Amino acid sequence: MSWNGSSPGPPLLADLSVDPSVAARAHSVPALMFGVALIVIIAFGNVMVCASVYLEKALKTSTNYFIVSLAVSDLLLALLVLPLFVLAEFQGGLWSLDTVLCDFLMSLDVMLCTASIFNLCAISVDRFIAVSIPLNYSRRQVDQRQLGLLCAPWLLALAVASPVMLGMNNVERRDPSECKLEDDTYVVYSSVCSFFVPCPIMLLLYWGVFRGLRRWEENRKLKLRMSIETCRKLQHATPAPATSGMGYVPLPGCPRPLPLALPRMVERDLTQCRMDDTGDDYTQRELPYPRTYRENSVPTIEYRPQRRRAKINHRERRAMRVLPVVVGCFLFCWTPFFVVHTTRALCESCRVPPQLISTTTWLGYVNSALNPLIYTVFNQEFKKFFSKCLHRALQKVTGCFPLTRTDEG
Repeated sequence: MSWNGSSPGPPLLADLSVDPSVAARAHSVPALMFGVALIVIIAFGNVMVCASVYLEKALKTSTNYFIVSLAVSDLLLALLVLPLFVLAEFQGGLWSLDTVLCDFLMSLDVMLCTASIFNLCAISVDRFIAVSIPLNYSRRQVDQRQLGLLCAPWLLALAVASPVMLGMNNVERRDPSECKLEDDTYVVYSSVCSFFVPCPIMLLLYWGVFRGLRRWEENRKLKLRMSIETCRKLQHATPAPATSGMGYVPLPGCPRPLPLALPRMVERDLTQCRMDDTGDDYTQRELPYPRTYRENSVPTIEYRPQRRRAKINHRERRAMRVLPVVVGCFLFCWTPFFVVHTTRALCESCRVPPQLISTTTWLGYVNSALNPLIYTVFNQEFKKFFSKCLHRALQKVTGCFPLTRTDEG
């Protein structure tokens, strides 16, 4: 359904500006089958996302709470908006229900799609804060700032959709066979608020996030290499003939001789976690040196806080990998819709084929099915939970239908 026969706006049903006599004859079984399949996929995938965060302790992070908010908006879109959209598409664009239900549908469509966009903006703000001021960022518990970010998308989306809820769409000389937004001014306003303003802000925030991550990575690698090089210089500063029979090099100020494998020992203490999947990894090695050297050797360097910070930031980087993909898919799916409908709103003489309008609207709704798939591919925790659930389901199915073997001869 279109936001308007000549206007843009949040994802609404495909264009219904079709002659009723034609629509009555244009029942589309493929649209019905595809629409039902899309509803099932969206509902299943987003329910799994919500369940995984609720059931898995490892997934109870502030970032994933924002992902749950996004999944809820997609789930509500599939349950409340898509069924009526599929019905309209099956009838060839003819709206056969009451106009009050049409207005209710328009307001829900505007609100839920706006909520999806604002949820993505909230995620980008949260990630930017996590990288810019990590000491003030809560990763496990939702603080007041994060609670505000979680609520803001829904309140703003409600504000954008409120004119339709208050009766703006109920105008005279309205064609009851079409379900669309009747006010061109509102269509432009809602499109600007829902898409054309939030998306550039979101992209700028993500640019800042990854610029900060790159700078952090460079500083971290530099500190690791400088620490290792310092210890190597400290080892080679003592003459070689002083080596003991067990291969130890005595150094002034140390209660016991240090092992020759000191650099590797430092590498082990500094890099318990992998730096990144860039080929610049330091791997853990077992070394035959006394346990007491961990406490007494090179007392001027403290490694544990650095290792802890590295683990936290590695987890943050791993969680952030999925977010740009989600944003990219969203822009790919919804940009054509908004461009097409904005063109129709601003250019009354422009003729846009109904097939193009329907295709761009379908593409927008497909985005709600892509997000859960993206999580399973790029996020290991989500992937493990999904795999575990599917494995249990297969076990139950095979348990109901056990395979029997027959012996030959």
